[in-house]
Amino acid sequence: MKRRVIMIILILLTFVLQTTLMQTFAIASVSPNLPIILTVSFALMRGKREGMFVGAFFGILMDIFYGPVLGFHMLLFTYVGYFNGFCYRIFYDDDIKMPVLLIAFSDLVYDLVVYLFQFFFRGRISLFFYLRRIIIPEVIYTALITLVVYRLLLALNHKLEKAEQRSVGSFV
Repeated sequence: MKRRVIMIILILLTFVLQTTLMQTFAIASVSPNLPIILTVSFALMRGKREGMFVGAFFGILMDIFYGPVLGFHMLLFTYVGYFNGFCYRIFYDDDIKMPVLLIAFSDLVYDLVVYLFQFFFRGRISLFFYLRRIIIPEVIYTALITLVVYRLLLALNHKLEKAEQRSVGSFV
């Protein structure tokens, strides 16, 4: 219960940061994708169900506040959480390379799907311009921010796991 409450607070805080403060830190009008970082991180640390929960929550928030169609971002973020959750069993906490690569790949796929459905089908066929000006810089910026944010999320996850183990140990 405590984990869910903390995760919901963390998701809401990340959503507010993404939509307000990260626009201030934008470089060439590109900001890092914090929802992808949080979704993939929790999918790696906790598995498919947790990744899908975080992804669906972020997606519905994005759809309600900024989406042209209700459910588009929810579906994308849920898939991101689900597919990255497969790596839960082969994941080592101290290895930073795997989360950075998975987050960068997930951000790339997310941006390409957004481009495909929101720009390409409306007749805007400048993929290389969009790739060069928006997608690649966002992937790099997100990967760099991941180096800092992931460590914080990992520490929070360890703290929550220790609290859960203590509560289970005192209950039995």
